[in-house]
Amino acid sequence: MGTHEYITDGRNDDVWISINKKLFKRSDAKISVFDSGFLLGDGIWESFRLHQGNLVFIDDHLDRLFNGASSISLNIPYSKEEILSEIANVIDSNKMYDDVHIRLIITRGLKPTPYQAPWVISSPPTMVIIPEYKKANIGRTIEGISLVTVDIIRGTHNSQDPRINSLSKHNCIAACIDAEKKGGEEGLMLDVDGYVSTCNSTHFFMIKDGEVWTSTGEFCLDGITRQKIINICKKNQIPCFEKNFTIDDVRLADEAFVTGTFAGIIPVNSFDHEIISDGIRGPIVEKLQKLYVEMIEGVCHVK
Repeated sequence: MGTHEYITDGRNDDVWISINKKLFKRSDAKISVFDSGFLLGDGIWESFRLHQGNLVFIDDHLDRLFNGASSISLNIPYSKEEILSEIANVIDSNKMYDDVHIRLIITRGLKPTPYQAPWVISSPPTMVIIPEYKKANIGRTIEGISLVTVDIIRGTHNSQDPRINSLSKHNCIAACIDAEKKGGEEGLMLDVDGYVSTCNSTHFFMIKDGEVWTSTGEFCLDGITRQKIINICKKNQIPCFEKNFTIDDVRLADEAFVTGTFAGIIPVNSFDHEIISDGIRGPIVEKLQKLYVEMIEGVCHVK
């Protein structure tokens, strides 16, 4: 499972899940086949972590949720405070505290008939909150993952806007399938101009001569962990550039890594079946991992 490899936890079989602010046990949590999220992938989502009682970077996630909803003309019927209250209700009902991953999904609601027009709707939006005990495999933060170039590219803003955390994930799913066929654990996707953009489920960074490079961000999701790493670099005088670069540049990288909400920073040990950084975690990646953990502990006031 690469970057999303986790330790199975039996407690998840019996968690409470919130659907439209009502709690259901996992086996009873269901939505209608006429929900626009099921019929069309019409909706948005966020995922975030509960770390020692703290929802990590939750303000950033809720800001992105509402920005994404606005982009697809979806009117969320709850305020940020109401959503936070329901997240807290789910956490408290499950007596959760640490190593928890939460998925928040909002769809456009029920359709009277399978039809794509967003104004053909017969209910308010559907809100689902799924909490899971989900601890990342710590070994991946040291051992890393294999990365391959895929043929699936990130589209333009006027096709399926890649900057939105949409439920319509076919573009990333297709890239994931292509990566698996090519023997990689994650796929590196290019943009419409042939420059490196992002991965199918994470953001990509490379390191060359002490400089950290990542894409311009024009054709990828507005990654929260991605931005935190950029901020960390700036704060710690590590040269970091959002720029256009190619797969030929990646092949010459000294180190590389990917970022995401679930696993944080994961080193890349090979690219297109060629070893990077002698196949081990490099010194700059290790330094950034430590600084990222310190940032989270600072935000969460962990001693």
